[in-house]
Amino acid sequence: MWFVSALITVFAWGTADVFYKKGNDSSDKNSALKTVVMVGLVMGIHAVFYYGFYEGIVYDPKNLLIYLPVSSMYILSMALGYVGLRYIELSICSPISNSSGAVSALLTFLILGGRMEMIQLFAVVIISAGIFLLSVFEKQEFDQELKVSNTKVERKYKIGPIAIIFPILYCVIDGLGTFLDGYYLDYKKILSENQANMSYELTFLLVAILVIIYLKVVKKETIKIFQERDKGLAAIFETLGQFFYIGAIATDAIVVAPMIASYSIISVLLSRIFLKEKLSGKQYLVIAGIMVGIATLGFFD
Repeated sequence: MWFVSALITVFAWGTADVFYKKGNDSSDKNSALKTVVMVGLVMGIHAVFYYGFYEGIVYDPKNLLIYLPVSSMYILSMALGYVGLRYIELSICSPISNSSGAVSALLTFLILGGRMEMIQLFAVVIISAGIFLLSVFEKQEFDQELKVSNTKVERKYKIGPIAIIFPILYCVIDGLGTFLDGYYLDYKKILSENQANMSYELTFLLVAILVIIYLKVVKKETIKIFQERDKGLAAIFETLGQFFYIGAIATDAIVVAPMIASYSIISVLLSRIFLKEKLSGKQYLVIAGIMVGIATLGFFD
């Protein structure tokens, strides 16, 4: 059932987000590239050993090119997201970045003629509004903490053009990728789920190899893979989420996309537990609303 797969994806990607934040080193200009490498390597290993050896799936290399429009959107959006972490950490979650699911649902509804029941549409609205409000509240609390502590932060790290450009790009590009994924897997059945996921993971592996070469040749830096613990854990949870995501999006793309976008609430909750941050009453209220939306989608599946 798509709902279970989507739910696993939500928890996996929410957990990955916490490790992305922990693994981001604002003093290392190549931190984002190293994250790309770790994610690409883990996904590549999963594609080769799980699909290739364990499942015994015969892969057609031409699918790399067939699925490239989707893979490129995902990889580009993720890379931009990693770069943006140095800004997002200080501005706390932009109200834009996790709205990509709503973008995808809107594109699916307008272009592909997708349909939703009224109660499902209501749930999508609740989830999307909740994500937006959660990010707004976090930013408000962050600004208040700065005011109380008299901490000065560089202007570029506040909500300004530089701070929001990466979340905007992530939202649009990732939303387009999700829309294309629904088109490929749900509407046109261009590729099977396994072939599509293998194509994405192998493409990410190729990108990781190219980045390793770039770091070595141009930047004169060798990435120490086994010392990148947080980035490695983020990559593992990212890959786990991707594995279940591909099955969910192939079943009911227009409803799944905004639901999966709500993984940010898991990130927020885990951040409070492991990073010792706090939640306000209104944040708990918004999270409860998002949970109601998720439960509604599952109940009316």
